[in-house]
Amino acid sequence: MPAIQVDVQLSTTKLLEAVERLSRSELQQFLSRVLALHAQRKAPHLSMKESALLAKINHGLPLAVSARLNQLVSKRRANTLTSEEHAELLRLIDQLEEAEAKRAQALAQLARWRGVSMTALMRELGIRAPRYA
Repeated sequence: MPAIQVDVQLSTTKLLEAVERLSRSELQQFLSRVLALHAQRKAPHLSMKESALLAKINHGLPLAVSARLNQLVSKRRANTLTSEEHAELLRLIDQLEEAEAKRAQALAQLARWRGVSMTALMRELGIRAPRYA
């Protein structure tokens, strides 16, 4: 992973400025690590299995795919979607649904291990249901 040179005394503003210089893939990796760190601080004594499930839960679509999906949805709402774009939108929706299904499976497994409902687990972890749900 590329390194960014930063001051020893780093304010959150300076940190965000450094993060803004990351490429999309670097930003995705950084975000995944930040989310894992956040989860670890909320529950610092996670097993390796729980950590692996949390990684699955926090893994979203790549930024480029998510941005394209949003772009196509906007075009659909504006009734400017071509037939090729409609086919692409359907493929991306399938990809999103598959990712969300894997996420739900991981949430369900973690909830079972912890002996709580999925709703309680999501509340505990600060996870909201997807906007389209």
